[in-house]
This record gives sequence, structure tokens and C-alpha cells, in this order.
Amino acid sequence: MNSVTMLQTASILLLLTAAGGLLMAFRRIAQKANPPSWLAMAHGFLAASGLTLLAYAGLTDRVEGGAMLGLILLAVAAGGGVVMNLGYHLAGKLLPLWLLYVHIALAAVGTLLVTWAAWAI
Repeated sequence: MNSVTMLQTASILLLLTAAGGLLMAFRRIAQKANPPSWLAMAHGFLAASGLTLLAYAGLTDRVEGGAMLGLILLAVAAGGGVVMNLGYHLAGKLLPLWLLYVHIALAAVGTLLVTWAAWAI
């Protein structure tokens, strides 16, 4: 698999991740409840899959700088996701909105950068 195919596959995985993230954000913001655990786990597994493939593409072949910046932003967003899951969700506490918004912003910009780099070739 070449780097373009890996970037495109990673962008699809990240866009699917974003769809699940929107569902979870709606549940937390509008319904004032944490998302179900199965959805949070699916979101995390999809994100990890896309992030891993993106990192592999970046480490084994030349990829556009925007994709690498996207990788960095997504890695920071993933750290925030881990904090929300382990520090709040599993403890039965509501996810803090400020952390949720930072997570969304970083992940959205990172996903857009990766998608742009993958499909603008």
C-alpha cells in the first residue's frame, strides 16, 4: 500500500470517528449525560486505527506537511480523549465541557488537514 492510499484510508477512518464523536458530543451537551460506553470505545478504536495508519504512512514514506501537522493535532486530541475516558467517563463523572470542546477543535482541524492532504493529490 502506498502513502496516498494509507492517507486516504486514514482519512476515511477519521471521518467515521468524527461521526461517532458528533453523536457523543450531542449526548453530552444536549442531554447532559455521558455517551454509552460502547460508543466511546468504538470511537476510540476507530481513532486509534486512523492515527496508527497515519503515523505509519508518515514514518515510512513522504507525506505532505499538512498531514504531519494533522497527526500531531490528532495525537494531542487523543490524549484528551484518554483523559476524558479514564478520568471522567469510567468514574461516572460528567465530561467537562471545556475539555470536550478542546478535544473537538483539535480533532476537527487534524482530521481536515489529513483529509485535505489525502484527497488533494
